[in-house]
Amino acid sequence: MTDDIDYAKTSKPHPNIVAIEVLKKNGVDVDKLIKLITAGVGAEFTTYYYYTILRMHCTGLEGEGIKEIVEDARIEDRNHFEAMVPRLYELGGALPRDIRKFADQAGCPDAYLPENWEDINSILKVLLAAEQCAIRSWGEVCDMTAGKDPRTYDIAQRIMQEEVEHEAWFIELLSKRPSGHFRRKFAGQSPHTGAQGSLIHL
Repeated sequence: MTDDIDYAKTSKPHPNIVAIEVLKKNGVDVDKLIKLITAGVGAEFTTYYYYTILRMHCTGLEGEGIKEIVEDARIEDRNHFEAMVPRLYELGGALPRDIRKFADQAGCPDAYLPENWEDINSILKVLLAAEQCAIRSWGEVCDMTAGKDPRTYDIAQRIMQEEVEHEAWFIELLSKRPSGHFRRKFAGQSPHTGAQGSLIHL
């Protein structure tokens, strides 16, 4: 459970949730899973914020060609937040009431704008590091829930598929390594998680 909700002070009794009982019977440490998911969605939310800044600083002819790719990753990371937050609440967790606390507990370092941002490669390195951290973060959730919690696993592996694609995009741009990157039908399409969240890019 998060520390932000004191269930002892609520007027309603804490309900018996069979779906959580099943997870515990399957060997899932639900409290640890809640912490991992809260850290993961925190990273997605802060990444959306920092990617907004990074996108704005993709300037000039070279930067203009990269801006659209950054926008795809930016909106899709927001969609990852939207896709997983309902599951957090289903498990008995909650978002911290204070956004500063939420940002501080994010599972990945902040994707700060680099000092030498006029070098587009320096921005690409920040983007790549953020995506690689997200892959590790959601990979841990997948490992913990595989065969035990199909609902959380399904959402996490869908997020993972898009994070792996994002990593490939930025590796391609940095190293000229071939990749399977194709233009999305629209910015932030989220082909794997778009239908999972309550908000998708319109």
